[in-house]
Amino acid sequence: MTRRATIVRKTSETSVNLTVDLDGTGTGRIATGVGFLDHMLDLLARHSGMDLTVEATGDTHIDFHHTTEDIGIALGQAVRQALGDMRGINRYADICMPMDETLTRVALDISGRPFLVWRTEFPAAKVGEFDTELVREFFQGFAINAAVTLHVETLYGANAHHIAESCFKGLARVLRTALAVDPRAANQIPSTKGSLGG
Repeated sequence: MTRRATIVRKTSETSVNLTVDLDGTGTGRIATGVGFLDHMLDLLARHSGMDLTVEATGDTHIDFHHTTEDIGIALGQAVRQALGDMRGINRYADICMPMDETLTRVALDISGRPFLVWRTEFPAAKVGEFDTELVREFFQGFAINAAVTLHVETLYGANAHHIAESCFKGLARVLRTALAVDPRAANQIPSTKGSLGG
């Protein structure tokens, strides 16, 4: 079974063409027009093991909000589509992700029930030209559209870049584990209900 999906999202504000291969090698081909977001998505691909291609244009002359949010939405939709009926996946994962002085805890349930708990604050409003509040917008768009339960809590940290990076790397690593197929239960849906979602 090929766990791969492409999402094309076009609005009056953005154009996003995104492809994900859940069983890839961690290759990222990223061009969003937002340098910091490119960096975060590249490390998301690398540490999750997914192949991720993103081509996006947007109203970045205004700010980076719509581009960041819509890429999160498209990635969530692509992951959900690529998962199919979620048969055989580990489903759950959590990690405490260190990044120098920062430690962020990320926990994931590929439940079919979208929910984000966000307990991360940034000591600076921007990293370069990127508004740090947009990190939450990306995670919100992803969690709701992937239909996952996602908890992100930064326990401590002093550098805004490191905090953002620990969040994205943490997401990458929990995806790597939760999306993986357990060979002992490859034909089973990991729920006593017999289905995931709702």
